[in-house]
Amino acid sequence: MSSDLAKTDTLKRSFDEKTNKNNNKPNASDHIDTASKKPKNDETSDGGYNSSRERSVDDQEDDLEDNASIQIPYGGIRSKENEILKPKNPDQPVRIGKNSDDEKYVFPKITKEDTQNARMFLKYYGLRKFLDTYLPEELNSLYVYYLIKLLGFELKDKDVMGAVHEYISPLIYDPSSTIRQKSLNYEEFEDPLEKRHAVRLIKDLQKAINKVLSTRLRLSNFFKIEHFVDKLQKANKILVLTGAGVSTSLGIPDFRSSEGFYSKIKHLGLDDPQDVFNLDIFMQDPSVFYNIAHMVLPPENLYSPLHSFIKMLQDKGKLLRNYTQNIDNLESYAGIKAEKLVQCHGSFATASCITCHWQLPGEKIFDHIRKLELPLCPYCYQKRREYFPLEHDEDKDYEDEYGYNTNLRDNLNNNLSTKTPIAGTVLKSFGVLKPDITFFGEALPSKFHKTIREDILECDLLICIGTSLKVAPVSEIVNMVPAHVPQVLINRDPVKHAEFDLNLLGFCDDVAALIAQKCHWNIPHSNWVNLKNKKIEYVEKDKGFYNVFVPANSANKKETDDTNS
Repeated sequence: MSSDLAKTDTLKRSFDEKTNKNNNKPNASDHIDTASKKPKNDETSDGGYNSSRERSVDDQEDDLEDNASIQIPYGGIRSKENEILKPKNPDQPVRIGKNSDDEKYVFPKITKEDTQNARMFLKYYGLRKFLDTYLPEELNSLYVYYLIKLLGFELKDKDVMGAVHEYISPLIYDPSSTIRQKSLNYEEFEDPLEKRHAVRLIKDLQKAINKVLSTRLRLSNFFKIEHFVDKLQKANKILVLTGAGVSTSLGIPDFRSSEGFYSKIKHLGLDDPQDVFNLDIFMQDPSVFYNIAHMVLPPENLYSPLHSFIKMLQDKGKLLRNYTQNIDNLESYAGIKAEKLVQCHGSFATASCITCHWQLPGEKIFDHIRKLELPLCPYCYQKRREYFPLEHDEDKDYEDEYGYNTNLRDNLNNNLSTKTPIAGTVLKSFGVLKPDITFFGEALPSKFHKTIREDILECDLLICIGTSLKVAPVSEIVNMVPAHVPQVLINRDPVKHAEFDLNLLGFCDDVAALIAQKCHWNIPHSNWVNLKNKKIEYVEKDKGFYNVFVPANSANKKETDDTNS
């Protein structure tokens, strides 16, 4: 046996040992019992979620591109009912033959169904059986590349891709092709690739397997609007996750679209527009935030039909919880009860002093925000004047403005140092009132952690509305919910890094009205009189993907444009 053959002879064993060293020989129970469990490999997260708000990131960069949009019949738990959803065993291990005409290797044809079955086989039976079933005893590194493609991924590394394609025939073997099995040589297993390329392929296959094990797979029996309507009628523990898109019809900008909030503040010259919500920057210079705070200041006592749609679910006893990433507090205006609402990133409902933590109603500082002024704590004001004597208007009376408690003032002043600090050591945020919204680097409200662990196990339907799911840890909720629970996205654009069973793409208010019409429900909103009979159409673009819209020639079109402007 040549040195190359000896190398390839141990390829499967090497990969198996390398992977199981970290994964501890996973089996079906590792992936069936809790669909949200993430693989134990050190290249993935630890399976938990972070306690503080993290700035948004683009889809995770690596060397693989996911080419598959998969719907898998996956129940998420091992049960007798789930036995019928077992993946099929392949007829035989993968066989890659060498074409005698051009001396290149011919790959078997891969269908979408093949990829579905391979992914499900991996999740259902675990890694060891997957490798034993799909790989022959003798192989070379091209088999590793084939498994990467079979799982629905493609390499991004141009060096490895170039080396691989040098030895792969453009022809594909299948029973109906012009290449017949008898013209292919299956006896030669010499590895055509250099060792460095083979090692890289093993690592990339490991990443592909980790992605499959950590990613929710779409249900095969839930992909139509009718499925959603039927589930809404039966569900009684619906988890609703909302983002900025639910408020845009009221003129409140979202954050990440081309016309969103972050694109409008690029002129500030920040390295990252998200820095306006950075806690460290606020502590150093709160004026960075207060120069733009008026742009995200919410309207008072207004809410959209979509907010009322969630209120309707509450009134029907179907709402388990509404987790909102929004800071506008419009859910409370719509009548969603405090015990049913988790404001994951806080809200403008209250504000607190950075220094003494005195809290007051948020609307008390709205006038300062509109005037681009720093709202200051009346209890820390006098001490702040000592630290920053040149910045204050002598006639400003914060004591009368916010209401004042002399005893509380005296207690707070006694706790503050009476010595004038060294110049430059006092932060500019001293005595500044900050809306109780969660900045990047700041801990999420305790209520989030108290409720999320139980809610994800109890919910029977997850609806994500108006969010791009880019900010952790809220974005991780979709991967924490058990795999047998249907997931629905209502949004202007698809979320490519998540696997929703049903995607309803359009204006959130239009989608809410369409679903309410089909359920024969009435949304408790002043505009429901118009929405109830509005003609709203939908077109299935792909399995599980619908475009929802008001026809251009509809008499309701102008009203929709006005509502969603």
